[in-house]
Amino acid sequence: MVIDFHVHPLHWQEVTSGFEHYLHGSWSAEELESLRRQCETGEGLAAYLKSQGVDYGVVLAEQTPTTGMVDNEAVIEMCAGQEALIPFGTVYPALRYDLPAYLGELVAKGIRGIKLYPTYNLFYPNDRVLYPFYAKAEQLGVPIMVHTGTSVFPGSRIKYGDPLLLDDVAVDFPELRILLSHAGRPFWHSQAEFLARLHKNVYLDIAGLPPKNLLRYLPNTRRLTQKMVFGSDWPGIRSIAQNIADIRALPLPVEGTERILASNAAAILGL
Repeated sequence: MVIDFHVHPLHWQEVTSGFEHYLHGSWSAEELESLRRQCETGEGLAAYLKSQGVDYGVVLAEQTPTTGMVDNEAVIEMCAGQEALIPFGTVYPALRYDLPAYLGELVAKGIRGIKLYPTYNLFYPNDRVLYPFYAKAEQLGVPIMVHTGTSVFPGSRIKYGDPLLLDDVAVDFPELRILLSHAGRPFWHSQAEFLARLHKNVYLDIAGLPPKNLLRYLPNTRRLTQKMVFGSDWPGIRSIAQNIADIRALPLPVEGTERILASNAAAILGL
């Protein structure tokens, strides 16, 4: 089994020119249009992921001025009736004051987790204003993904992506499962690794890291396979299948590889 913990849908209500330029680094305009037609429904996206060797995909909502908007309702609708698609919502803290109540509403509608985008939405993830939200997520057993590391889109601010900001959250909410998306790439990898080793509730989402170089980026991978989850960051890469093959080719114990590709994520998601 393979679980891709980091899939972006292609059908957004709004998209910025910066995000389109980013996608054109991997795909031609014609290829992108073909992909959009192929994956415009949940059934189509699930079939595409299956063709790439993925059994379950975590589909991420996103609401940021730097990339665009695919709102929570769109992700819920896309994933409805598709066992292979797992909807993760998002919140934009500056736009809402009722985050705990809103999280409860999203979970009631089928959202299985939340991704936060501090570098895009310009907030520190350890801001105390978020603590009631984290408390509600901990109470409900909802995992929280947080973008860490750099962001290339115009208007983003790298200072909000330091993984060490999540140390406060991990300490103050010890039962809240926290995933450090991109594992602090490219210059905070050691901090992200240390947090995953230190805190039982902190995991590394390795989306966006070329798998062939994983051991160079994260030298402690062999000791951390129980704390890592595979993510492709599709459609930012061309071939999920190749990423999976590259993970399997790493000099890791078979059980460690399978933890990265499936069992860690399955435990977090309750599959």
